[in-house]
Amino acid sequence: MKSRLGRFITPFIATLALRAIVIVATVCTVLTWATIHSVRAEERVIKITVLGDSLIENKGVPVAHRFPDKLEFALKARGQSVAVTNAGWAGDTAAKGLARLDRVITDQPDAVIVVLGANDMVWGIDPNATRAALAEILRKLEARRIAVLLCGVRTQSKFGEEYKNAFAAMFSGLASEHNVLFYPAFDDAFVDDAQLKALDGLHPTPAGIEAVVTRILPQVEALIASARR
Repeated sequence: MKSRLGRFITPFIATLALRAIVIVATVCTVLTWATIHSVRAEERVIKITVLGDSLIENKGVPVAHRFPDKLEFALKARGQSVAVTNAGWAGDTAAKGLARLDRVITDQPDAVIVVLGANDMVWGIDPNATRAALAEILRKLEARRIAVLLCGVRTQSKFGEEYKNAFAAMFSGLASEHNVLFYPAFDDAFVDDAQLKALDGLHPTPAGIEAVVTRILPQVEALIASARR
């Protein structure tokens, strides 16, 4: 009796063991596949283009110390896989930025940081015209499924309070309407500190650029997270 039972149990146990091995191997394979694909997704280099004016171009500042370069360096130091492109052009208004947008995004970046509007205020351009140009920029980027961080700039009262208030409401309003990330004032980090701004009082020194990078970094990391989705 024991002999017959043994002959039955031994193959049965062997079959169970084999099935267990197959199940464990399958689970391990699935977990390994998921881990590899997760790591690959995280390691994908996110291409960020910074579309702006002289606040971004930083003409006269050594290349490695310009805003896009310092931003890329800071992001990589935090473990982000990124490549940041400088698409700043001195003197650009929102309309001029719109005019060259298609050329700027020919390499299909994953994300764009928009820093335009300061020159519009300096030259007294109608806020409605600036708003329309920025809105079209946002629409074009949205159509291409490009993540956006819209940056405002410190509003000026050179043309009166009504003019200043129109610009103040414009940036936040556009960000809300187009559901994009928003950074209220790009120049806030340096404009009130003589040690951080150039003699013209409008542009950052290399130290001022560092200050901007430090402040804006959390929003840019949120932008990267959005681009990875």
